Amino acid sequence: MKAFAVLTLAAATLTLSAPAAAQFAKAEDAIKYRQSALFVLGQHFGRLGAMANGKAPFDARLAQENADVVAAMARLPWAAFGPGTDKGAPTKSKPTIWTEQARFKEHAEKLEAESIKLAAAAKTGSLDNLKAAFGPAAQTCKSCHDAYRSK
Repeated sequence: MKAFAVLTLAAATLTLSAPAAAQFAKAEDAIKYRQSALFVLGQHFGRLGAMANGKAPFDARLAQENADVVAAMARLPWAAFGPGTDKGAPTKSKPTIWTEQARFKEHAEKLEAESIKLAAAAKTGSLDNLKAAFGPAAQTCKSCHDAYRSK
């Protein structure tokens, strides 16, 4: 049953992420969409970080659930960074996102890949594996934030 739920979530993610740009009537909608997706991703990533850093007790089931959400959410926000979405609502996105699209896309793809590795590590039920995968995933977030997010 759990596998079915994960597959359903993955299928929905794929369905929603591909045509996402067409879903936004206004730049404000795209900004709210990406901010929401990144917020949810960050909440679940933070829970994993608390376990990996010993600030919360390790729970293999919760780690797997949170890592699966992170992997699914990591695919969603990028379509909402389309042309014209640099303005329209308050945002911490730096203008370089739109002038360095290829480099920004590399960061997005790296996050997606590291999130998949994180989910695979969580599925092992090993705290050591979670810790090993969490560090590179966190570094991926940091490098993108350093380059493309205003403080």
